[in-house]
Amino acid sequence: MSLFKARDWWSTVLGDKEEFDQGCLCLADVDNTGNGQDKIIVGSFMGYLRIFNPHPVKTGDGAQAEDLLLEVHLRDPILQVEVGKFVSGTEMLHLAVLHSRKLCVYSVSGTLGNVEHGNQYQIKLMYEHNLQRTACNMTYGSFGGVKGRDLICIQSVDGMLMVFEQESYAFGRFLPGSLLPGPLAYSSRTDSFITVSSCHQVESYKYQVLAFATDADKRQETEQQKHGSGKRLVVDWTLNIGEQAVDICIVSFIQSASSVFVLGERNFFCLKDNGQIQFMKKLDYSPSCFLPYCSVSEGTINTLIGNHNNMLHIYQDVTLKWATQLPHVPVAVRVGCLHDLKGVIVTLSDDGHLQCSYLGTDPSLFQAPKVESRELNYDELDMELKELQKVIKNVNKSQDVWPLTEREDDLKVSAMVSPNFDSVSQATDVEVGADLVPSVTVKVTLKNRVALQKIKLSICVQPPLVITGDQFTFEFMGIPRVSQCKFRLPLKLVCLPGQPSKTASHKLTIDTNKSPVSLLSLFPGFAKQSEDDQVNVMGFRFLGGSQVTLLASKTSQRYRIQSEQFEDLWLITNELIIRLQEYFEKQGIKDFTCSFSGSVPLEEYFELIDHHFELRINGEKLEELLSERAVQFRAIQRRLLTRFKDKTPAPLQHLDTLLDGTYKQVIALADAVEENQDNLFQSFTRLKSATHLVILLIGLWQKLSADQIAILEAAFLPLQQDTQELGWEETVDAALSHLLKTCLSKSSKEQALNLNSQLGIPKDTSQLKKHITLLCDRLAKGGRLCLSTDAAAPQTMVMPGGCATIPESDLEGRSIDQDSSELFTNHKHLMVETPVPEVSPLQGVTE
Repeated sequence: MSLFKARDWWSTVLGDKEEFDQGCLCLADVDNTGNGQDKIIVGSFMGYLRIFNPHPVKTGDGAQAEDLLLEVHLRDPILQVEVGKFVSGTEMLHLAVLHSRKLCVYSVSGTLGNVEHGNQYQIKLMYEHNLQRTACNMTYGSFGGVKGRDLICIQSVDGMLMVFEQESYAFGRFLPGSLLPGPLAYSSRTDSFITVSSCHQVESYKYQVLAFATDADKRQETEQQKHGSGKRLVVDWTLNIGEQAVDICIVSFIQSASSVFVLGERNFFCLKDNGQIQFMKKLDYSPSCFLPYCSVSEGTINTLIGNHNNMLHIYQDVTLKWATQLPHVPVAVRVGCLHDLKGVIVTLSDDGHLQCSYLGTDPSLFQAPKVESRELNYDELDMELKELQKVIKNVNKSQDVWPLTEREDDLKVSAMVSPNFDSVSQATDVEVGADLVPSVTVKVTLKNRVALQKIKLSICVQPPLVITGDQFTFEFMGIPRVSQCKFRLPLKLVCLPGQPSKTASHKLTIDTNKSPVSLLSLFPGFAKQSEDDQVNVMGFRFLGGSQVTLLASKTSQRYRIQSEQFEDLWLITNELIIRLQEYFEKQGIKDFTCSFSGSVPLEEYFELIDHHFELRINGEKLEELLSERAVQFRAIQRRLLTRFKDKTPAPLQHLDTLLDGTYKQVIALADAVEENQDNLFQSFTRLKSATHLVILLIGLWQKLSADQIAILEAAFLPLQQDTQELGWEETVDAALSHLLKTCLSKSSKEQALNLNSQLGIPKDTSQLKKHITLLCDRLAKGGRLCLSTDAAAPQTMVMPGGCATIPESDLEGRSIDQDSSELFTNHKHLMVETPVPEVSPLQGVTE
């Protein structure tokens, strides 16, 4: 129990699930008793107006029934409540209630009750003003030096000040350059309104300047105003505080001077009447409300500042004098005299916790029990320390603090794909060309052993596949964990049976160590049943028209995949390998392997890279040209507007023709940018498919492990989406450069080279293609991929089987155009502009 908690004198909770803000609290003798006792007036956003007069029997008591003098539901949300001399002909205090579209002034009175019923309080509507604009806040005072009455100024959300002289509307003025309304206060000594604009400037406007300025209801210039009958609204002084203001308050403790206090988001300012800074205090917390007040004994100004850490700080100028803890975050704070107790601090939270407290250091009666002292056994402590060090060492070796089995047991994610397509397709685009697009339902099951906190299920598929829902959230309580589940979708979702083709531009041959398998058993449903059940040729057609042919050798253990487009080979090749592995696993054969003995087709791969890069460059040029035409279009508009507003318009000099031509160019360029973006998306999809194919062939070629293939995938496929700011080429080039300078480096000199920390679009793709070629060359000479810290040390690459290292050729010094074509591929390539399925459209990931 803290010694510096705010001492609870009286407290209550208002309503159920109501909301409050800084303008919803006011302290005043609203019923005009004249005894100097304040009442607590509270309004809520739900429209409830409550008036309290606390009378606790003992300190810390909650609200009793007789403490609530009045509770009225005004239906409209209450933005602010103030008490002042708002009714003409009398100096009695009245209550002003600000709604979003209405200002109401009430009189509050009490009637002595008979016997035990107590006093009865009621409010009476004196007058109301219906507002033409939505109100934000208000302030009041003796505007213009009037005596014996208070005028009200309301600020609307669009920056208009509306002044009301009690029962009548006086005038309205728009603040210049207003974007968002800020806190508003009135200084009676300088007769000025002070606010903070959206430009983070404290601005002061004289009331006389507002009164004689041009009427806000006549914003269009008339002939009279052009001759000088209206005056322009000019700010008196400004001060840039560099942050948004939370509240403004003006305090005057002597007649000759007053101070303007501004509470910012991170600083607290005290200004003179002319806008000069008296002092400022940098706050190390986020403030929620404040209240400056005069210190009678010392002749200084003290300031109460509440923050979002449930604390209330009291400053004397910039010196912190007291800090106390509150049970809630205050959004409004006031000081008043309640039940003959002066200086009571009243705080209100945004959810309706109303508390009257005082500052004090009443001692706590709680005392912590004494702990039994015992002698320490240092031998046992040493043994325990050694055991703990062993545990820590073992954990660091495994590099896994949390046991994997326990994490998996907490939440299990499984996915079951329906064996049949949906009877009614859920696809957004029902047709692609002449093909109907099917859809399939996937059932995701979550099984949790313990209570979990806010489970978020994300389902990801690769383009061109789409899903009906990708985000699901389940509300639970517990500890945060991450679990993943991968599943395969049926091949028929993107592929249909097609006619085999004997000729094709691109061919791949996959070698195996087992006898060939009938393609009918591998791909049921893609070929008709034959008499001998031996099908060695099968055709596939992707949705959209692309054709792929699969052939199985009758005499050798080889399979050939061929197509007219290089990137189309990926899906069928990957599916063939997966289905072959599953087939032999069911037969109980565990030593089945696939290999690739041909040359890696880098030439076709490089053509896809060049095409993708060319589209990126075209996109940049088109966007720059579009920006130039847009600037030109706006400049012509400004000139035309100037001509049209002139009293004696000058000839247009074909500006209208130029405007029309520029507009057509802007539209044409925008269409070109959109078309280029579509082409770039399709090109990136094809590039990712080809990248997956190259990674697969490199893995089969060099018999890489799953970890090494994962490193290649991380290097070649770092992006799920390609953008102009961060593109595929520069990202992959940086990743490959890192691999070539660490685990695949041939000397310490290469390791000393530093990579560029900033990624930007390159001038061309020659450097990237060179690095890809070097990667394949060093893998062919025995280099292996790893991410351990020891990989940076110079190493001698040894071929499998104990062969000596092959001497480095002069490949790295020759041009890429010569080496890559001679060493790795001799295939021809045909570039066709049609979208194809990207990487593996048969895989999905849930997180």
